[in-house]
Amino acid sequence: MTKKALIGKAAAAPRRRRLSPEDRRREILHAATIFFSEEGFNGGTRELAQKIGVTQPLLYRYFPSKEHLIKEVYRTVYLERWDPAWDRLLTDRTQPISKRFEEFYQAYTDVIFTREWMRIYLFSGLKGLDINRWYLDVVQKKILTRIIQEYRHEAGLPPQKKASAIELELAWAFHSGIFYYGMRKLIYEAPVLEDKNRVISVTLSVFLIGIGRLFGTETGGAASDKPLVSPAVSKARKKMVRP
Repeated sequence: MTKKALIGKAAAAPRRRRLSPEDRRREILHAATIFFSEEGFNGGTRELAQKIGVTQPLLYRYFPSKEHLIKEVYRTVYLERWDPAWDRLLTDRTQPISKRFEEFYQAYTDVIFTREWMRIYLFSGLKGLDINRWYLDVVQKKILTRIIQEYRHEAGLPPQKKASAIELELAWAFHSGIFYYGMRKLIYEAPVLEDKNRVISVTLSVFLIGIGRLFGTETGGAASDKPLVSPAVSKARKKMVRP
């Protein structure tokens, strides 16, 4: 290619916007989040830099290593999206427990039910990265332990320093049921009931009824006044029961 042609090509190439260091760092981090959610964590920083459209030295100027970049992705995607108002909502005993939990999961799933959130979570688990272990610890401390504490308080059970193993497993089963609804929809692209809030309401109702029966307590019932099954289905089931 002649010198004239090279100059013409350079002139025709789009120029990168001049950004402040803070904006450039934010742009790289956003692009890396999309890259990891689509490609997983096997790709190297050279491939990442090419995808982002920056040089590898520039990438290292803002993020000294791939591990550092992954930690920043975790911080922005998982930790920064946690709303401090949720801490107050889960422990606000002026409201019924069913109302608190339902409002929390409606807001929480609005945040985590995104393609990038789910895919990064799955890729990091398959790769054996710490992201999953870090976030599972957050879920257990910030959500599940509080669910158990608040249930015990409303049910009139004595407080305890640490939740029992069976209580945690029950809380995990409840939480995972809601989480897997998002997985089916966003990852497997399977048909689901599109009324997410209705799914949360019914799942919460079943959890509160079930844990109440297991421990011989009652907390004020289901999260929704609507029946869990339609009257027609309920009537059909009664006919199936032998006298």
